[in-house]
Amino acid sequence: MYADTLVLDVDGVLVDVAGSYRRAIVESVERVYGETIAQPAIQQFKDAGGFNNDWELTDAVALYVLAGREGFPLSIETFTDRIAASGGGLAAARSVVDDELDPAQRERALDAWDRDRLRDVFQQLYLGSELYREIEGGSPELHTRGYIHDEPVLLNPEIRDELTDRFAIGILTGRPAAEADIALERVGLDVPDAHRFTMDDWAASKPDPTALVTLADRLGGTEIAFVGDTLDDIRTAENAARVDPDRTYRGIGVLTGGLDGDAGREKFERAGASAVVESVDDLPELLESIEETPAD
Repeated sequence: MYADTLVLDVDGVLVDVAGSYRRAIVESVERVYGETIAQPAIQQFKDAGGFNNDWELTDAVALYVLAGREGFPLSIETFTDRIAASGGGLAAARSVVDDELDPAQRERALDAWDRDRLRDVFQQLYLGSELYREIEGGSPELHTRGYIHDEPVLLNPEIRDELTDRFAIGILTGRPAAEADIALERVGLDVPDAHRFTMDDWAASKPDPTALVTLADRLGGTEIAFVGDTLDDIRTAENAARVDPDRTYRGIGVLTGGLDGDAGREKFERAGASAVVESVDDLPELLESIEETPAD
């Protein structure tokens, strides 16, 4: 598979976030509302699409819990299937809840739905007291170390150096910029700001293709491989190919996020992945740079 440009997601690709972001999602809802869902169920929301922003995913989980108190009849599987069928994301989750609850039930659930509180608790749990003060500029109620410190690096330093030598590198992540900086520093990946897109850099999120196409342009790429751990990452590459037909875009799935094993591979392939690898460390064997292609 040829490439001259390699664009990498961060979460589930460069660092493992099972014990950080995903833990913060379920525990934020638990702390605010006294009940939550099991962490493995988070993947069902991710698969539904439109939840690149983990704050919004937290909101959707909280809405499911609050709707359940009002007699919401759907299982998580059915709820997330309906979200997917409605276009994905938080707006779709809200629409499904609206369809299933009567007006009085819906009003009670929405009155209890405190998105600002959920985000604040999430950030305190994820960042910990010290980084919360530094990044959020507030005084934390929770005195914690922060789950951000529990993110094992997935990219081997030798592989990192090989990839940066062979390809132009870009970063496309749903993280806020400050949190992306922390992860990239831990990985040891030095990517200029112009070659990164974070939550702070564009209003839309994956699978919107704007950021990927912009990175391809800035990096001067014609053969772009975008590596991610969710189905929305694959959809982003497919959408980029549709809006920018003069370049080739390939979505590559990695099995180090919520999708793993044979079932994860099958989901990636059904979504249109050009390839699926066990981890980011497998990329050198998969990809061949254009400069390495033998002349005719």
